[in-house]
Amino acid sequence: MKSNAVIAIHGGAGTILRASMAPEVEMRYLDALSGILTAGQRILAVGGSALDAVEEAVRLLEDCPLFNAGHGAVFTSAGTHELDASIMDGRTLEAGAVCCVKRVRNPVLAARRVLEKSEHVLFTGEGAEAFAAAQGLEFVDPGYFHTDARYRQWQLARGEARAMLDHDGATLEAKAAANASADSLPHEPIDPNRKFGTVGAVALDAHGHLAAATSTGGITNKQVGRVGDAPLIGAGCYAEDATCAVSTTGSGEMFMRMVAAYDVAAQMKYRGVSLSEAAGNVVMEQLPRIDGRGGLIAVDARGNVVLPFNTEGMYRGYARVGEVPVASIYA
Repeated sequence: MKSNAVIAIHGGAGTILRASMAPEVEMRYLDALSGILTAGQRILAVGGSALDAVEEAVRLLEDCPLFNAGHGAVFTSAGTHELDASIMDGRTLEAGAVCCVKRVRNPVLAARRVLEKSEHVLFTGEGAEAFAAAQGLEFVDPGYFHTDARYRQWQLARGEARAMLDHDGATLEAKAAANASADSLPHEPIDPNRKFGTVGAVALDAHGHLAAATSTGGITNKQVGRVGDAPLIGAGCYAEDATCAVSTTGSGEMFMRMVAAYDVAAQMKYRGVSLSEAAGNVVMEQLPRIDGRGGLIAVDARGNVVLPFNTEGMYRGYARVGEVPVASIYA
């Protein structure tokens, strides 16, 4: 019997910046996505759990400087990094999350320990770091999260005195071009000045269980202490074996107000609609009502995968056991 085991990942959504995009730059992103999908696929292929697969995929996304989580996270208004992550087991509905951590190398590992070793669901700030330290997780100097590209984006955002999501990408681009050489600026397939940077993974394992995980550095120049949807169960992450597993990326406040991840599962349960219809309704109809932009990835108990987004692009991909991974950026 053919296995339905599958994993899907995302690395953020936003406005496409194709004009000056070299093919080799696009390939860097596609290769990164494919490599991470392969790692998750490998776990599922040997009968590993969906929970293990999504944890490993998000850990690798956190370690990849191309994406806004872990190493490569964006800067706060104070020039610091505050990281959030969550994970949920669809088999038991157990979940764990951390937010506003500053020294934990891989926040998703801390979220997994909260799920397994704590009676609570969400730890924040110093409490989250104390819990992670007690669990023996790896801590790093805050400078580990720095990348030159994110620093330059922060400098641009500071000039506007706003969080990055409020920026007009064209305006920033023009200002940057007037003050810097072309090779000193980050060039990404999705415009970093109009990007919603979160990473996530969802999976169905060979045993029929679902899991989801989400991680983020937040938004560039965000106010210190701001928390978006990524660590909130039901908003940025949700998994339930009876329905689906979901991880979101987008304008966090809007996804929180819509309880977007849970809404996909709720529509399947209470309206009796398919995964595709439920996810499409949330992303293409519900979120736009309040100017919510972004997308999500989801998989149901039958192995159906959807990756809808209402922006011009989303870093995304999926890999079924026994098949070649599929990675994409544009619509």
